[in-house]
Amino acid sequence: MKQISKKRSFGGWQYVYEHESTTLSCTMQFSVFLPGDLSLEGFERVPALWFLSGLTCSWENVTNKGFPQHACAKHNVAFICPDTSPRGDDVPDDSERWDFGKGAGFYVDSTEEPWKKNFKMYTYITVELQNLIAEHFPIDIARQGITGHSMGGHGALVLGLRNPDLYKSISAFSPICNPVNVPWGELAFSRYLGSDKSTWLAYDASELVKSITTSHANILIDQGADDNFLKEQLRTDVFQEAAKNDNVIVRFQEGYDHSYFFISTFMEDHIEHFSRSFL
Repeated sequence: MKQISKKRSFGGWQYVYEHESTTLSCTMQFSVFLPGDLSLEGFERVPALWFLSGLTCSWENVTNKGFPQHACAKHNVAFICPDTSPRGDDVPDDSERWDFGKGAGFYVDSTEEPWKKNFKMYTYITVELQNLIAEHFPIDIARQGITGHSMGGHGALVLGLRNPDLYKSISAFSPICNPVNVPWGELAFSRYLGSDKSTWLAYDASELVKSITTSHANILIDQGADDNFLKEQLRTDVFQEAAKNDNVIVRFQEGYDHSYFFISTFMEDHIEHFSRSFL
């Protein structure tokens, strides 16, 4: 693991690291914010909120434009941002599409050629990167939550619902809630997972939430009411209907769209939502 950068921010430290991923068979980067003067070699361990980014993004977008550092410093929370897909010249891609391939891993484990060697973002985040973070950073693995935006909101809901022992809270900004029935999801799932649509359901939050239990119930979704992707691609209404649970909070924010102006506005709410999960 190689440190790429270290920057002071709100009394803490913003790191970027690079490592060789065995799961994805390529070099990957991720960012970690640690509050205060927390030492990488120290014994104090802090809770950690993971953020999964959206289409075309990497760890860099939310780290630089989502402004999580202030609230994380305030609540003594680490903030971990993986990339959105495998990277490198040897990784297959579709240069004709911005919504598929590099920058668009959809947080699934691909089963189809030529994608299955590299595109295993589900296992990368829940196993390989999880273990790397636990080994090298002062993170309390018993106090972790997950959030994300758009494609990453889809990932946060799916990873959170499928791994309640790992993530104690779930939240999302403008998530793709029903990918099996929208153009972005149909494109990605058909190519990553194949033509058998029954295999897609394991990565659809609106299907997974139907079997929600109390251990899954700590969910917050913020959705911009003026988001131009809402009706065709995100389908928050489908998730709301499937959830039917008082512990799932969906907030439509008037005047806000799909951008990082929206994300940064409500970022502290999501960090507070996570912090309340272990009080």
